[in-house]
Amino acid sequence: MKIAVVDYGMGNLRSVSKALEHVAPEVSVVVTARPEEVRAAGRVVVPGQGAMPDCMRELRARGLAEAVVEATRTKPFLGICIGMQMLFEHGEEGDTPGLGILAGTVPRFAPPGNGARLKVPHMGWNEVFQARAHALWEGIADASRFYFVHSYYPAPRDSALTAGECVYGLRFTCAVARDNLFAVQFHPEKSQSAGLQLLHNFVHWRP
Repeated sequence: MKIAVVDYGMGNLRSVSKALEHVAPEVSVVVTARPEEVRAAGRVVVPGQGAMPDCMRELRARGLAEAVVEATRTKPFLGICIGMQMLFEHGEEGDTPGLGILAGTVPRFAPPGNGARLKVPHMGWNEVFQARAHALWEGIADASRFYFVHSYYPAPRDSALTAGECVYGLRFTCAVARDNLFAVQFHPEKSQSAGLQLLHNFVHWRP
């Protein structure tokens, strides 16, 4: 089995690929910018960090957008951080159209209304509450801590997409799931044992 980690010039590629190799040494992990390799892979991971406008521009410029959309519909797919945000219809950052695979938007954290200041970006460890059972949560205790770095968060239009939530100023969706697609706002590759377990679950997932 081959896992393609999509390289569009913006992702935390080495950390993601090394974490996958660690949890599944028997699997071939390929970091690739070639659409044909993404299409040929058995599983696809789209990581991301930086600004959504830059990520969307690079994904399209490198001819990878169509291959990613196809992967979300046909094979086990994992989106990480901006790799999750790009799945939605629209991002507030730079007024950016997303891939439109999932209905919803990606707004910026707003200061709370009680006068307290909310530090943005949301950075560090935070609890993730599992909204429903899913194969990728197997072996991970509810309210386990994962590592976050982001200023924008996913707001799916359909609450049934939500697989995990986090509280930071508000309760927001931090994991979504539909059919063969799973995506997270946090960084499993930086989240120690819980993150490695999630990646292990993804490698062995049979949606």
